[in-house]
Amino acid sequence: MVGTSITSSLCMTWTASEENLLWEDKEIKFDTPNIQNHLRNGENVLDTIYHIEDTKGNPGDTGRLLATNLRIIWYSLSHKKYNLSIGYARFVNTNTRSVVPKVGGPTQALYILATGSNTRFEFLFTDVSGDTARRNTPIFQSVFEIYQLYQRTYLYRDLKLRGAIVLSGQLIIMPDELVYNNVNGVWNLSSDQGNLGSFVVTNIRLVWFADANDTFNISLPYLQIANIRIRESKYGPALVIQTAETGGGYVLGFRIDPVERLNEIYKELISLHAIYSENPNFGVRYDSADAQKRLASMKEAEEFKPDEFLEIDERQEREVNTKLNTYLAEGTAVTGTEAPTREPVYCKELGFAMERIRDGYKLQDLWDVLPRVEGE
Repeated sequence: MVGTSITSSLCMTWTASEENLLWEDKEIKFDTPNIQNHLRNGENVLDTIYHIEDTKGNPGDTGRLLATNLRIIWYSLSHKKYNLSIGYARFVNTNTRSVVPKVGGPTQALYILATGSNTRFEFLFTDVSGDTARRNTPIFQSVFEIYQLYQRTYLYRDLKLRGAIVLSGQLIIMPDELVYNNVNGVWNLSSDQGNLGSFVVTNIRLVWFADANDTFNISLPYLQIANIRIRESKYGPALVIQTAETGGGYVLGFRIDPVERLNEIYKELISLHAIYSENPNFGVRYDSADAQKRLASMKEAEEFKPDEFLEIDERQEREVNTKLNTYLAEGTAVTGTEAPTREPVYCKELGFAMERIRDGYKLQDLWDVLPRVEGE
């Protein structure tokens, strides 16, 4: 729902409804009634992990852990009023740990350190299924993968100032993003002299960047807009956009001439905001079936299969040259006899005279102390 009020031909105000403002990924909430069944528009459960205990907050209660595209939710199966909602933006650190519960052997646990309202929270979600097969299975892997996807797609959800979003005067388009309008001659009124630039209106966000320096820019998702107004300023009629508190609470002013075009942009932004709010795209795309296949492939790759390896006997390479030993043995005189002598010959390879080598041997056979490896 949206509201618009008109005070004069040049003064109009539109305000976003509270339910459309995005908070789910930026807050930590405890014991919200039936929270697992009240997801916002565009929020999807990407994975469900069964038989999980909130060890620090609700020990002894078995529940389920839901990983959505905005947050993780834990809820108890035995006490309906016990639940948790932790937005990904509140995560500080997360890892898995091996813990030993009061009953049963060692098991896995997901540790999360989060912050909210100047307070640090520690959460520990433990696998209490008792299934020994799950001990060596990364059952929490989906949480890490979804969180990484969330971090890489912040432009879908958050206001960004001076980002690397424009290349050679063209907006870098995100997946599933469509450009609806390009508006030139838009003055940013953040400074006394103003900066001339352009609007790019898409199905996900409003972008402004300066013509003289495209690194001076603003990327504003529709769900971070609290209200839009047209009001008089010292520069004439101006488009004023106020961001939500989760978007920094900024007030952004723009001048667009003529007034008729200013009104058109105002109406277009309100319409696109309403359409987008019905089914927001938060940028996180995760396929649990593909993830399971990747985990199976990783596990298979880690398994040692003797028939896929060739055993190489390196003992011969470490032994002293056997041909040299044989040659020396053949030249040793038998007890009671005198060893035969051979006439010296000039050796071009060595550059001096040496005893003639017996038949069946080469100089290289006697020169190498260690045998030569084939291919060297």
